Amino acid sequence: MSVAVRDVTLQDAQGIIDILNPIIEDGRYTILDSTFTLEEEQFFIQVFSENGVFNVAQHAETSYILGFQTVEPFANYTRSFDHVGIIGTYVEANSRRQGIASALFASTFEKAKTMGYEKLFAYVRDDNEAALATYLKNGFEVVGRAKKHAKINGKYIDEILIEKFL
Repeated sequence: MSVAVRDVTLQDAQGIIDILNPIIEDGRYTILDSTFTLEEEQFFIQVFSENGVFNVAQHAETSYILGFQTVEPFANYTRSFDHVGIIGTYVEANSRRQGIASALFASTFEKAKTMGYEKLFAYVRDDNEAALATYLKNGFEVVGRAKKHAKINGKYIDEILIEKFL
């Protein structure tokens, strides 16, 4: 499959929620617990940090959005974390294991480096083995576990803490 990775535009909002909302509704792969409206996603794109990276992967021929990845500053209350970003990765269910995430990672890593990021950090649900494997395949390493870090539908979920130095 031919994939193009590029910066997000406001017109991508529908494609993003078409990926994200089913993942949220499924309840197995993210700690997000509420779906997003088109207007909410458009607003998120509009106010996304100028110090962040927001990439989308689209099918080169159909322009269909297949996945997206964000990097946001780790913290805004101190400059001592300016070199650290929080990364999130989402791929449309029928497009997984087809190189979409790897294409996103390659582009995001390069852009994040040019923006001054030296390290990317993520929290991955303990029960999301596929996501953890994808991050590890792309150079992340496990640095810890946050026990009972999320509580979804009354069930506690550990999160695995991972990082990658760029």
